Amino acid sequence: MWIKIIVQIAGSIYMQKIEVLNNIAHEHLRVNPQFSAALGDNLVSTVTFLTEFADVQKEYPILCRKNPETNEYQAIVFFGLEKDENLFLINADPLTQKYSGWDAYYVPAAIARGPFSIGLHREVVDGVETHRPMVHIDMNHPKAKGDEGNKLFLDNGGNSHYLNHISRTLEIINDGIPRTKLMFDAFTKYQLLDTVVLDIEFQNQEKLKINGFETINIEKLSQLDGVALEELNKAGFLQAAYLIAASMANVRKLIDRKNRKLLAGDNRV
Repeated sequence: MWIKIIVQIAGSIYMQKIEVLNNIAHEHLRVNPQFSAALGDNLVSTVTFLTEFADVQKEYPILCRKNPETNEYQAIVFFGLEKDENLFLINADPLTQKYSGWDAYYVPAAIARGPFSIGLHREVVDGVETHRPMVHIDMNHPKAKGDEGNKLFLDNGGNSHYLNHISRTLEIINDGIPRTKLMFDAFTKYQLLDTVVLDIEFQNQEKLKINGFETINIEKLSQLDGVALEELNKAGFLQAAYLIAASMANVRKLIDRKNRKLLAGDNRV
């Protein structure tokens, strides 16, 4: 079974073809693990999840905003400062980079998953309907269209190391969606989110203002009583609040990357 959805990647529009992944139909399929604009990775931002905050906050700024379609909060991780700008994309060199074409030690799950996603498979067992998560793949995604890349299955039908890595990445997303929602419910309950405006000036005197986002108000957080702090701590949300706040220091790192790009020319692909 496959599903068609119109999507846009790297400036071009294509038709998704979503299939349930299995070791028979996709026995010989290879997926390109590299990162580049041509492969659809030239994104200025994407969603991130509580389940990966500890890794994300080390390298990227995390900001919060309400999804205009659902009116629910999302955590957003930034890779650049302008539309279609990903300052972490560099010329691919698999010999010297942990992730070929990506200049960081961690790639957020929503990007790292590539053409893969989690879908719910309906099953009826003893008259009871259940929904089991299964790995799906977009066969028309640029990373799944070539003949080169990593195999998904071993010769005996078992999962390859790469597919196991993808499965762990999808678990971060699948587990993170409900936990992140609960986290924002708690932040809203204690009014911990405040509007943030980024006024940026680059070394070439260009200026940029980014608004429409929120971050943790540390002063409000520090004024919570013991009961509130215990509630947040037990749920893991207290640490998450501090990780979001600490990640704002990475805005300066993004600006430095942008300045280097402006001064030295763009070598990203």
